Amino acid sequence: MLVALTPLHANTTARILVLGDSLSAAYGIDKQRGWVALLQQRLDRLGEGYAVVNASISGDTTRGGLSRLSAVMQRERPTIVIIQLGANDGLRGFDPELTRANLRQMIEQVRAAGAAILLLGVKLPANYGKAYGEKFHHIYLDLAREQQVTLVPFFLEGVAETRELMQPDGIHPGVDAQPRILDNVWTGLEPLLKSRTD
Repeated sequence: MLVALTPLHANTTARILVLGDSLSAAYGIDKQRGWVALLQQRLDRLGEGYAVVNASISGDTTRGGLSRLSAVMQRERPTIVIIQLGANDGLRGFDPELTRANLRQMIEQVRAAGAAILLLGVKLPANYGKAYGEKFHHIYLDLAREQQVTLVPFFLEGVAETRELMQPDGIHPGVDAQPRILDNVWTGLEPLLKSRTD
């Protein structure tokens, strides 16, 4: 899903690209109340001058994200790329090493294009097993250290474990969770914004 730029942002050259899955595509809720739309609103209030392009697709995997990254990068030419993928890999029981390899290639492509990177880590539900869950989560921790990229270790912190903030499926955050998710993302994004303006 690509969100068209509004007239307000049509001439904005500085763009933030969000490459994610349903957790960023506002699955099950009004798109304008999802955390990505709220991010645009916050940037506008602060006068940051960035246009946010949401290239998130519900159900997407790291393989899917990797396959479309090059075209999206060429079209949007973002200054910052937020990578929020991997949750569906884990939910489908994919080999963590394949997920790691796909994320690494995405990071390398974004870096080669000269954009800053924010990696959003995920954790799997407890019923997927402690060993698999820990191995999966360490993909993000290891890649952030190895590739020297900014990481939000668990961008659903304070949300996924709070039933009232989740939709009935227990997987997708509800409307009330979106500001909290944005605050989590902001902890990693704000330093990148500052570094780009210094």
